[in-house]
Amino acid sequence: MVVRKFGGPEVIEREDFDPGQPGPGEVLVANEAIGLNFIDTYFRTGLYDAPFPIALGSESVGTVVALGRGVGDFVVGDRVGSVSAPGAYATHRILPADRIVAIPDGISSEDAAATMLKGFTACYLAEDTISLQPGQVALVHSAAGGVGSILVPWLRDKGVVVIAHAGTPEKAASVDADHSLTGSFTDVVQHVRKIVPNGVDAVYDGVGKDSWAASLACLKRRGLIASYGNASGAVPPVSLLELMRGGSLYATRPTLADYIATPADLAHTAQRLFDRMQRGVVKAVIGQRFALAEAAESHRALEARKTTGSTILLP
Repeated sequence: MVVRKFGGPEVIEREDFDPGQPGPGEVLVANEAIGLNFIDTYFRTGLYDAPFPIALGSESVGTVVALGRGVGDFVVGDRVGSVSAPGAYATHRILPADRIVAIPDGISSEDAAATMLKGFTACYLAEDTISLQPGQVALVHSAAGGVGSILVPWLRDKGVVVIAHAGTPEKAASVDADHSLTGSFTDVVQHVRKIVPNGVDAVYDGVGKDSWAASLACLKRRGLIASYGNASGAVPPVSLLELMRGGSLYATRPTLADYIATPADLAHTAQRLFDRMQRGVVKAVIGQRFALAEAAESHRALEARKTTGSTILLP
């Protein structure tokens, strides 16, 4: 499924193709499940630029069906996953062998595809961007969404007190947090300050433009905001004086690619996620399944915030 011009979900087109055979250091994978992620819409709309035609998608899980010369870590029949763009929205992918990870026994292909990219993101937010200690307090926006539904239990497993903000009471009720909030971002500031008058230690914000001011207002002195997504649009230019006035605040705009840049980083991130899945800390919550051919409809549901948990596409 590709796009040849930027626009709404209607620009997504089906295209037949021959994947060919893998080259040196590559593997050919037959996809079994594909993860839907908000970043897919950024490429479709042009927020993130890429040359046309854009083969959408980054997250997929499948079975190795052919090996290129020099690949020694995998064999035909292995289940593997990838979060490398582009081209996940397809029946088959050719991928570099050093950019895939083995899926452990006991984790289904659907669960892995629903969890990897969002789980890898939750991993670097919880463990690498800032490693909060037991008793510290975090505010998580979009807590019932793909990343939020993984990040909340991950933080609580560390002993972090989590204030979860979700768009509706139903979504808030689905999140097992220490405190659950709904309502406007202005209301959230008031509620947070009642719970922790001095503010929270960290805010995890995948919303972007609409939540930025409120997120800063919820932070304690020298608190940190990790703005990792643009669901409402990109955050406008930031004044450093604004951070000073808020209490010597820290702000970071991380992206997953920089936290899995090397094969070792990728493997370490995958190991931490799969460990938590096998221990039951992180559970795949698949709220929706669409056929791959229905990719446009899946984008409509995602952008309308009609999804809960993760969404997968099935070839």
